[in-house]
Amino acid sequence: MFKDCQGIPYPVFAKGVVSECAPVVGAVPFGSVYSLKVLLEAGSQEPAAGQFYMLHAVRSDVLLGRPISVYHSQVVIEEENRVELTFLILLKGKGTKELCSLDFGDLINLIGPCGNRFPMPSFNDSFDKDSHRKVLIIGGGIGVAPVAGFAETLPAGSYDFYASFKSGSYGLENLKAEKIVITTDDGSVGVHGMLPAALTEDTLKAGNYEAVYACGPTPMLAYIQKICKAAGVKSWLSMEAHMACGVGVCLGCVIDTTEGKKRCCKEGPVFDGDILLFNSVTEVAGIKVQPRREPLAADQEPDLSFTLKGVKFPNPVIGSSGTFGFGVEYKTLFDVNRLGGISSKGLTLEPRQGNDGIRLHETPAGLMNSIGLQNPGIPHFIEHELPEMMALKPVAIANLSGSSLETYVEGAKLLDSTDVPVIELNISCPNVSAGGAAFGMTCVGAESAVRAVRAVTKKPLIVKLTPQSQELVPVALSCIEAGADAISLCNSFQGIAIDIERGVPVFDKLKAGFGGPAVRPIAVRLVYEVVEAINKLPAEKRVPVIAIGGAATWEDAVEFIMAGASAVQVGTATFANPNAMIEMIDGLAAFMKRKGYHNIEEMRGIIQK
Repeated sequence: MFKDCQGIPYPVFAKGVVSECAPVVGAVPFGSVYSLKVLLEAGSQEPAAGQFYMLHAVRSDVLLGRPISVYHSQVVIEEENRVELTFLILLKGKGTKELCSLDFGDLINLIGPCGNRFPMPSFNDSFDKDSHRKVLIIGGGIGVAPVAGFAETLPAGSYDFYASFKSGSYGLENLKAEKIVITTDDGSVGVHGMLPAALTEDTLKAGNYEAVYACGPTPMLAYIQKICKAAGVKSWLSMEAHMACGVGVCLGCVIDTTEGKKRCCKEGPVFDGDILLFNSVTEVAGIKVQPRREPLAADQEPDLSFTLKGVKFPNPVIGSSGTFGFGVEYKTLFDVNRLGGISSKGLTLEPRQGNDGIRLHETPAGLMNSIGLQNPGIPHFIEHELPEMMALKPVAIANLSGSSLETYVEGAKLLDSTDVPVIELNISCPNVSAGGAAFGMTCVGAESAVRAVRAVTKKPLIVKLTPQSQELVPVALSCIEAGADAISLCNSFQGIAIDIERGVPVFDKLKAGFGGPAVRPIAVRLVYEVVEAINKLPAEKRVPVIAIGGAATWEDAVEFIMAGASAVQVGTATFANPNAMIEMIDGLAAFMKRKGYHNIEEMRGIIQK
């Protein structure tokens, strides 16, 4: 087996099969922590106490494995040297949710065991209760897992164990400590309070401990380091960090120490407490960390509405043009009337059949399309689709496109004579040969289109921009100067897909629009940059920005709003999950209530300097 000179196993790529996955009894709320047992392939080696694995389900929707510490390991089939590992997993994000959803027999890829181990006490296996000092082991929340695993390797009675939780307790069943102390923030188990309610510098001195071993939240570890230094007790602290590789090559998991930046996955995760630097983070990228706000009262609901030129949207979630038809198509799938608005299919003066050939192509975390603005034409829309849209509760938005300035103007004239509350001027469609994005690429083209349409309608005018423009911010400002009441961005990015079996492009027009979760970080940047520029305008010239690009969850909506957006359009996500927008509205409301935001404006643009 692969081990270093200290007998610590080196990581390998291994296969495993899930033998059990179930909620942990005692964790509060129930279902917040899972126990995952994985049977490794024959010939596997047991990890050392303190090591972890990068876990990645074979049937996975996430890119990276998740670093999870070993809670317990044992050889279950001696003749085959089959090792079963037990992990305690806190249900936190998409990756951990995936791991907690595994079933018996599911396959899992593992890289590990990774990292170093907890240094053994001087007494190791020769502990004599009458003549040797004990050690103190501390676990906070899910950090209980690795230190409880370490405790299993020590002689019974050779350690005291402190466990600190927000509520309830778990992971303590294998302990053979002389003393176990539990603290809970809500007082549900043991001492009422956080760790300092039970463990102080004086407690540490009175315990006459040889060393302290701990894992848990960073503030807790910083506190332990502080009291250990004051009491003159050696500390070994297990840290955590975001990781990609787990074996020391990506350098993404570094920890600040007095000896420079050290890799959590290689030099750690267990560090000498004396060298760790716990710097209080008060700002990131020049942006101050938001002060804690009191949650809204139980009977108080946040105001999710926003207003565009006198038109009030009940919430900021809007069905995006090109992906939501005219709204009525989804009526039988979910409650469309809960949406803030619906932007219609892209409309042109004349009916269009759209592009030939393949129109859709799925990619990892995204969808390519080459529809080509197929639509019934504005006259047909006004007579047939618009009345159905207007019968719905969300604000109806007519998305106006064209092949020439003249067709834009004539289409705007027709829409101006209707009851549609808002027009979205689409100068960004990437899948047409004339018009579309051609107008949105330059300041001159964008300004001319906006001025021409503005001259024939007094309706609130949103201008939808393309990320392909090399001068997006100046284009946005030109549109505002020409009369835009809001900016929506960004329309689809352009990409190319190749049919490798036939050796030809997938799409007849070669290039196609690309959207979905993969583009969201870029869209957030573009929204941030446009809002940043708009904020420099005189107050009376500032207009709202409506974000588009990969939003699929309420967290995505919050991210766009904090970047400066007033509303969010949702497109591709609806294809994967028709309830995506409803979940986004509910999640956004719950987040605002929990964080104490009374309205959208209170959190909009908080990362703007």
